[in-house]
Amino acid sequence: MKWGVISTANIGTAKVIPAMQQSDKLEILAIAGRDLEKTREVAENLRIPRAYGSYEELLADPSIEAVYNPLPNHLHVEWTIKALEAGKHVLCEKPIGMNTEDAQRLLDAREKSGKQVLEAFMVRHHPQWKHAQELVASGQIGELTAVQSIFTYHNTDPSNVRNKKDIGGGGLLDIGCYCIVGPRYIVGREPVRVVSLMDKDPKFGTDRLVSGMLDFGSGVQASFVCGTQSAAVQRVHILGTEGRIEIVMPYNPVPENPAVIRVGTQKQPGFDEAREITFPVCNHYTLQGETATAIFNGSIEVDYPIEDAINNMKILDSLARSARTGSWEMVDHK
Repeated sequence: MKWGVISTANIGTAKVIPAMQQSDKLEILAIAGRDLEKTREVAENLRIPRAYGSYEELLADPSIEAVYNPLPNHLHVEWTIKALEAGKHVLCEKPIGMNTEDAQRLLDAREKSGKQVLEAFMVRHHPQWKHAQELVASGQIGELTAVQSIFTYHNTDPSNVRNKKDIGGGGLLDIGCYCIVGPRYIVGREPVRVVSLMDKDPKFGTDRLVSGMLDFGSGVQASFVCGTQSAAVQRVHILGTEGRIEIVMPYNPVPENPAVIRVGTQKQPGFDEAREITFPVCNHYTLQGETATAIFNGSIEVDYPIEDAINNMKILDSLARSARTGSWEMVDHK
C-alpha cells in the first residue's frame, strides 16, 4: 500500500516515517509541507520519492492510497476529512480532534467516503501492552482493582505547538490521552465518571500539570498524572487482588532495546522479587503502520474504529470540564 504524509512534523519525520519504512508491507511514496524547499530536503533525507509544496497536491495524487496525518491538533479533523473526501484511508495522530464535537464530524465523512479512518495510538500495538492485557484477563493478578499512570516531560519552548493553547496545546491532549487509552485498554470498558485537578501556565494558558481519576464502576479505578513542565517520567502500575504488573516504559519504549514488564505477587512488597518478562526488539510505530495497512486493504477487521477515538475524546472533555467545575463529571457514551 502506498502512503502519503501530510506535514513535516517532527513526530512523523523522526519517529513514525522511519519506523514505517522498516516494513515491506507498505511504502511511504510522498510527503507534503507548506514549504516546498524544506519538504524536498526532508524527502531526500528520508528517501521519500515525491515531495509536494501543499497538502492539496498530495491528496490529488492518484497513486496515494492512505494518508498519515501528524498535523497540529486543531488541523486533525479538517485535513482528515479532506483526505477521506479525496478517496484516501487515514491514520490520524492522537488526539483525534480538539473536542468531541470536532471529532464526531469524522463519522459522517467516513460513511460518505467509504474509507477507513484510525487514531494513531501506537501503544496498543506493542506486545508489552497486549501481554499485560492478557495477564489481567486471565486472572493472573486476581481481580483488577486499579491502574495508575504517570507521563511527564519538560518543555517551556514558546514556539512549540504543545505550548500553544489555541491550536490544542497542553498536557491533557498531548500525553494525558495516553493515560486514558491505557486504562481503557486494560479494563476493557468505559469509565462512568471522572474528576481532575489542573494547573495552567500563566504565560501560555495551557495545562502544564493534570491529575485525574477515572471510575470504571464495580470497584475498578484509574488515576494519572501528566505534565509538560516536570521531570520526564513514564510508568504504569496495574493492581489486582493477588498481584500487580509494572510497565516500565509504557509509552516510549526504546525500539532498539527489549521492552520489560514486571509481574509481582501480593506477598512481595515492592518489585525486588517480581518476575520480569522481556519482549523481542520491535518498533510499535512499525506495527501500527502494518496494522493500519492491513485494515485499509481489507486483510483484517477494524480493531479500534473512529467511535473508539470519540469515546476517548469524551473522557478528555469530561476531565477538562471537571477541572473547571471542581466536581465529578459523568461521561456520556451515548
